[in-house]
Amino acid sequence: MKKLVVVGDRVLIAPEEGEERTNVGLYLPPTAIDRQAVQSGRIIATGPGTPLSAPTELGEEPWKDIGGGSEPRYVPMQARPGDFALFFRKAAVEITFEGKQYLVVPQAAILVLVRPQDILEEL
Repeated sequence: MKKLVVVGDRVLIAPEEGEERTNVGLYLPPTAIDRQAVQSGRIIATGPGTPLSAPTELGEEPWKDIGGGSEPRYVPMQARPGDFALFFRKAAVEITFEGKQYLVVPQAAILVLVRPQDILEEL
């Protein structure tokens, strides 16, 4: 069985077909639809975030083997699986995995997230 693993600060999105109104009730302006400047979809998976180096490693040469180093640290992702995202279409990369179409989008290209209410109540 295969599994997609999203890396870095990217998200895996199941795209929604372009309409004037999205399933979650967002209205897209005609200019956005005509030019396909923005697209929407449901977030399926996210990467761990943007990697951070440890402050002690800033002066080290990148090729130097530190040996048994510490766990990697990341700037956490704002997007979460289950969120509905509105994002810049030009930043998306289309992929097909096991017969299904997905988009891989950098988190910086996401304009708006719509989070289900039950997730918001947990915060």
